[in-house]
Amino acid sequence: MSAGPADAAAGLAVRGADAVDRSASASIRDALLARDVPARLAAKDPTLWGPGAETGAKARLGWVDTHRRSRELLPQLAELTEELADLEHVVLAGAGGSALAPEAIARTLGRPLTVLDTADPGQVRAALADRLDRTVVVLSGGSATVETDSHRRAYWHAFLDAGMTEAEAARHFVVVTDPGSPLEAVAAEMGVVTIFADPDVSGRYSALTAFGLAPSALAGVAVADLLDDADALADSLGRDRDNPGLALGVALGAAATTGRGTVALVPDGTGIDGLGDWAEQLLAESTGGAGVGILPVAVESPDAPGATGPGLLTVSYGGALGPAVAPPAAADVAVNGPLGAQFLAWEYASAIAAAVLGVDPFDQPDGAGSEEQAARILATGPAAETPSFTEGAIEVYAPAGAPADLAGTLRWLLDGLTDDGYLAATAYLDRQADAAVAGLRPLLARATGRPVTFGWGPRGRHSTGQHHRGGSHLQVTGAVTDDLPVPGRPYTFGELQAAQAAGDRQALAGRGRPVLRLHLTERAAGVAQLLDAAGRTRT
Repeated sequence: MSAGPADAAAGLAVRGADAVDRSASASIRDALLARDVPARLAAKDPTLWGPGAETGAKARLGWVDTHRRSRELLPQLAELTEELADLEHVVLAGAGGSALAPEAIARTLGRPLTVLDTADPGQVRAALADRLDRTVVVLSGGSATVETDSHRRAYWHAFLDAGMTEAEAARHFVVVTDPGSPLEAVAAEMGVVTIFADPDVSGRYSALTAFGLAPSALAGVAVADLLDDADALADSLGRDRDNPGLALGVALGAAATTGRGTVALVPDGTGIDGLGDWAEQLLAESTGGAGVGILPVAVESPDAPGATGPGLLTVSYGGALGPAVAPPAAADVAVNGPLGAQFLAWEYASAIAAAVLGVDPFDQPDGAGSEEQAARILATGPAAETPSFTEGAIEVYAPAGAPADLAGTLRWLLDGLTDDGYLAATAYLDRQADAAVAGLRPLLARATGRPVTFGWGPRGRHSTGQHHRGGSHLQVTGAVTDDLPVPGRPYTFGELQAAQAAGDRQALAGRGRPVLRLHLTERAAGVAQLLDAAGRTRT
């Protein structure tokens, strides 16, 4: 169906939500209004998700009005941007919410930003080689993750090797973190500029805090416009009608309670780029921690496999719609409007949907399992593994019972999906040089008819990994031919990447999840071979 009448405010419109609500046995919107949920959420009521969530919610509801407090950052960001105007190459070293929001901002507004959220030595080496003397590195996060710390070490070493003094090298770093975090202590030791984020906002809700704004401002974005758009929308959040955030949350919650728990996030081509990856994290982490909830799938276009189908809610997103432009005909719900308002509306909607589902949107149980496994592997060395078989440029590490050919093994993995199952594909490769491997998602989605997600490791572990502890898993790794040492550490970037991938596999195996690993012994040939095999799995 095409998206219908709109709930609109401040230039943001959500179309089609009423029709989704009518599909429920009783109106989700009416039930929420009877509990005064919109006004209570706008007032940051921590009791909305039950007594078990109340303590955590008290400390994490700052996102509701953080856009107003973030205005205090604007003079500091303007001054810093002017001081560093000669450093035109902005590199963001962060993970999860610290990277996905500023990446969406930069992509949407056409500003250059290099996001480094990987340990892949080829990708790290390429970033280091790009205008080093004109680079500013933004170290971003509430804690110093192992990959972010490794990036810091690599850049610090590179700056000193280029002849800079320590004081000169420090000028090429900016730290964005929470007050009192481990990363703040690192920044103090380095003597670099520190920008503090709102401590009452968790990572996936932090788009309009310093985590989203600081790297965007350094990249040349007029971040005050994002805050203006969010502020204009904020007055609608307590209303019963003409409340786009409520409409979207109702649609998500109603769909999930009527057999459509998978949400396809579809760009409509009207000027917003990258929001789907950010919203995928937001929904997966906010509703998937209890093993139930919404499974978001970021798809490439309205006509991509997996954008529509039974048991699926199709939500398109984009900028403002003009009279000659309509939402995609297949969209159940269409969300259109400025990016700053989009961030706030989706955050509000995720919290509404969590209230409908009865889950805590701020919980993240066992969030560090894969990281702990990776740390142990780095300390003890990887366990010896023998491939089930090798075909061309791909070593196949398959569960027992899989066929001994690549296309057959992929088909076997897809055939093993249950009626409510899904496949999560993760590539521990170079997101630039090996970009073609993302073509796996539409090929496998076409072949199975079940939801298929795709992510880059370890990005996925920091984002959708909470929800994706369910499902079946396809992991793609690749040989490293030109490794890069991590200065001051007894391992290389390639060894770190391999340990992270192995940590993910061990964590998933510990939960009884099926994992198929494909290791590319030669990356370009292996990617081409893999895509060919995936294309042949179609029935």
